[in-house]
Amino acid sequence: MTFSPETLFRLLADPTRLQSVMLLHAEGRLCVCELTHALQLSQPKISRHLAQLRDAGVVTDERRGQWVHYRLAEGLPDWAHRVIVAAAEASGSGAPGAGARQRLTRMPNRPSPN
Repeated sequence: MTFSPETLFRLLADPTRLQSVMLLHAEGRLCVCELTHALQLSQPKISRHLAQLRDAGVVTDERRGQWVHYRLAEGLPDWAHRVIVAAAEASGSGAPGAGARQRLTRMPNRPSPN
C-alpha cells in the first residue's frame, strides 16, 4: 500500500473520519452500528466516510453475518501508524471522539467483536 502524507492528512482533516480513526485505534475493531451510535451520525454518512478510508488503505473491513466490522489496516505504513498513535496520545482525554468512546461503552446490545 502506498499513499502520501497529503492523502492521510486530507482524510484525517474531516472530523467524522478523524473520530472514526481515533475510535478504531482505541477499540481495535468496530462495526458500523457501533460507530453510528458513538458518533451520533446516520449509517449512510458513516459508511461513506469509512469507504473513503478503506479505499485509501487506512482501514479494512470484514463482514460477519449482518455486521461489517472495520479496523485500522494491518499494512498501514509505519509513518502513518505513528501519526495516528501520536495524534491519539497528544489529545489524551480531549481526543477527538472522547465523548464518542463514552457513548460507545454505554451502547445497549453492542455486538460482540468475535
